[in-house]
Order: sequence, then structure tokens, then C-alpha cells
Amino acid sequence: MATYYGTYGQKVQYLASDPSDPQTGQVWYNSTSATLKVRAVSTAGTWAAGGNLNTARHGNGTAGTQTEALTFGGQTPAITAVTEEYNGTSWTNGNNMGTGTGVMASCGTQTAALGAGGNAGPQTQTEEYDGTSWTAGGNLANARASLAGAGIQTAALAFGGYFDPTATYSTSTEEYNGTSWTSGGSLATGRQGLAGVGIQTAALGFGGDTAGGRVTSTEEYDGTSWTSGGNYPTATTAVAGAGTQTSALGFGGSTPSPGATAATFNYNGTSWASDTSMSTARGTKGTGTRSLALAIGGEPPVTAATEEYTGPGVAQTKTVTVS
Repeated sequence: MATYYGTYGQKVQYLASDPSDPQTGQVWYNSTSATLKVRAVSTAGTWAAGGNLNTARHGNGTAGTQTEALTFGGQTPAITAVTEEYNGTSWTNGNNMGTGTGVMASCGTQTAALGAGGNAGPQTQTEEYDGTSWTAGGNLANARASLAGAGIQTAALAFGGYFDPTATYSTSTEEYNGTSWTSGGSLATGRQGLAGVGIQTAALGFGGDTAGGRVTSTEEYDGTSWTSGGNYPTATTAVAGAGTQTSALGFGGSTPSPGATAATFNYNGTSWASDTSMSTARGTKGTGTRSLALAIGGEPPVTAATEEYTGPGVAQTKTVTVS
């Protein structure tokens, strides 16, 4: 009779904890959890529960990757300045923002993040995070809330949003060089609650809300102007995004019916396709890549939930079950 050792020339390891860098195809027995595990390549996208935020919120800023993420500000429902850092397992509190705000433009990394604008006004303020503390950056030219962001701390974009009390849905795009903001090309469709991903010279904006209701519009930015991309499958606001202009993930949000959604879609630079839905329907905020994304907080109701997305083709540790 064939055995694992005879076939592969190695025994199944008996370990107290999972190896830190398992190889694809590696099998081991975890004696602590009493489970047999294998490192396998995913064939479809999956969402799994991550560590809960310490402070439940929605409209929070986000930055970083799935294993080195940052979230800051938002509403609990009161506006908060709380900052939290994620290590791929759990969230820890960092230093608070100088001024609490929510539904802002955000981008960057865990150690070099940016938050601009927001709903405490709305406002023009920009804050920069260096991995330890927040400092003031250059102000936006146009005060607005519910806008989107993309890029890095020294080469960022802020676009769309909402002017209150004039009830104007903004088409404005501003570009940041690490010191000051300058005007960029205008969006074709002024809106709030849209998602933004990518970099300053290759960004993507999709979804959102206009005076006429939620939209499916997707627009692509080349560093100078916006052009139309493939429409988002569902008219959605408070939608989250991760990835790049040509390899993006959109998830969650609020649709005209039935309301909060868990739907997830992926973008290849031309069109959107259905992907695996989140576990919980909600308007949320995202960060990460097309293959390794995070959904952080959200509402309704206001939640501390974090979900981790793993795309197809990514190595995952799986528990072997026998029925």
C-alpha cells in the first residue's frame, strides 16, 4: 500500500504550532489544535474573519497591506481620532490623529499614511502618519467629505466628495506632492461615497452617490485626466476598494435594494466580474491588493469586524477534514 512517506520521501511533521513559512504541498499535524494541515493554493477567492478592531467604527481612513494595515478616524457614531495598527492577526492602538474626522481621502502604508478632508466641517485639513505620530500636512484647496483617495503619502490623489451645506457633489481632483495640493483633472461624474485605488498616475474610482442616486460609473485616471472604464455591476455607495487600476477588488457598500451588500467584484482593467461575497453585508473601508485585501469596520450597524480576502492562486494553510 502506498504511503505518504513512500510517495514523497518525507514524513508528516508533528508540530506544536504551524510552521512560519510552509511550502506549497507541505503537510503537518498541529498537536495543539489536534488538526492535520496542508499548504495549498486557493482556487477561488475567499473571505475569512480577522481580528476585531478595538474601536468599532465606520467611515474610517485606511492604509497599508493585509498584514501591515492602518485605520484611523471614523465615526462610532461620534467622530473619533483613534488610530489602530494591524499585524495580520490583531489590532493595537497607536497615537491619535490631531483632529478626529471621518469619510476622508486616505492612502499610503502603515508607516507613511495620509488622511485628507472629512466630515468634521467638511474640512480641508491633511494629516500625515510616520508609524508613530500624526503631523499636519498641506490643506486641500476644496473642503469636502465622503471623498476617495489613492497613491502614497508623497504622491497622493483626493477626488470626488460632497460640499455641505451647498449640497454639491464634487468632480474635483487634487494631487499631493508630500507638501501641498494642486488641481488635477476633473471627474466626469461628481459623487460622494466612491472607492479609490491605485497610484497618483494610474488610479481608479468607482461607485458612489450623486444627486440622482447611486451610480455604477467607473473612471480611470492617468495623472492628467479621467476616462470611463467598465461599469461597476451594481449601483453602490459607501463601497470599499483594494488593488490597482488594472487589478482591483470592490466590496461591500449600500445599494438601492436591498441596502447593505456583501457583494464582491474584481476588475481586470476593462470589466468587473463577480467574486466571493463577504461574510457580512455592510458599507465598509478597504485596503491591500487584489489578492490580499482587508475590509475594516463599517455599518449598519457600526461594527468592529475585520475580514481578510485571499484571491485565487494564493497559498493558504488549510485544515484537512475527514467525513
